[in-house]
Amino acid sequence: MIDIHCHILPGMDDGARTLEDSIEMAKGAVAQGIHTIVATPHHRNNQFDNYYQDIIAQVNDLNQKLQEANVAVEILPGQETRIYGELSEGLLLGEILPVNIDTHYILVEFPTTTVPKFSKKLLYDLQVDGYIPVIVHPERNSELLSNPHMLYELVKGGVLTQVTAASLVGKFGKKIKSFSHEIIQSNLTHFIASDAHNIHNRGFMLGEAMQEIENIYGKEIVYNYQENAELMIAGKSIVGDMPNKIERKKFLGIF
Repeated sequence: MIDIHCHILPGMDDGARTLEDSIEMAKGAVAQGIHTIVATPHHRNNQFDNYYQDIIAQVNDLNQKLQEANVAVEILPGQETRIYGELSEGLLLGEILPVNIDTHYILVEFPTTTVPKFSKKLLYDLQVDGYIPVIVHPERNSELLSNPHMLYELVKGGVLTQVTAASLVGKFGKKIKSFSHEIIQSNLTHFIASDAHNIHNRGFMLGEAMQEIENIYGKEIVYNYQENAELMIAGKSIVGDMPNKIERKKFLGIF
């Protein structure tokens, strides 16, 4: 499997703290059947700033260390960028790093509780410029959770999304798990990834999530998510199924 969202680079954010932590995470990935990881340190999230060239240097170093340790995982460069008004300018200035350097895929994070008012226009403008924005863990954004029509409108407008494996198996609570499955059922996501930060309380869980998806929705959708990850790192186009609105029965409550 390919994991397109992981905080495995040592000392760059709230993920792996040391090289030893990174190597242990890589071993945990192998145990899950993961052979390729896109390293996605946080950027512009009011706590961490990690720039294009710094990430590439760290990826090259970690790949060398993993080879020396005989851990069969390849690390590719990426970045998890908190949405901000000048994101397009950041791409022009070489601050923002697309997935695997020369693809058009950009991982974009919303704040936990809100979707900024400028988001729809900014994400549209990125597409006009030839980029493909991928909203990471939309299921953990409280505004999207309470108003899933916003997510539908974004996906309908060409934005892709990535749901976190741990969300699907209930590690973030019942509401987020329920919303994650609603997103899958409504064709509102295109990738499943780990968003792993360590091997303790924020591990990979990608194998467990894919097994749950297979049990509930069948093998074909698992293959689709895996193929999408392959297409992403190769810089090829992804064609998703037609998105549907999430309909909730009011008399039953939100969930």
